[in-house]
Amino acid sequence: MDSAKLLKEISFKAVRSSGPGGQHVNKTASKAVISFTISTSQIFSSQEKLRLLEKLKHRISQDGILTITCSESRSQHRNKALAIERLISLLEKSLRIAKHRKKSRPSRNAMEKRIVSKKNHALKKANRKPPTLE
Repeated sequence: MDSAKLLKEISFKAVRSSGPGGQHVNKTASKAVISFTISTSQIFSSQEKLRLLEKLKHRISQDGILTITCSESRSQHRNKALAIERLISLLEKSLRIAKHRKKSRPSRNAMEKRIVSKKNHALKKANRKPPTLE
């Protein structure tokens, strides 16, 4: 994935933030909102687009736009940089193909050790009980 090409395809918007800021908070737009449309992107192949749409379906709007916001900092530039970092990491994580898990069974020795430890634990508990009067 080419970050430079990605930056050309995202749209950036600054909005008033609800975070810290003091007296100046009602005048500045420090919250960064980044929008990216996966379906019209030229960076990804059709298979990659399908994978992204499937993995990020809960984060994509009905218009097909992936939106990421950041209002951690009081600086608009810092929030924009953080939002871009989040977008890149989210896309890279979503494009990664998980390894197929091979089924395996515990070894005979491991199963025997588990059963022995369970019996020892049960004996320990049984020895704590008061003796019966019969």
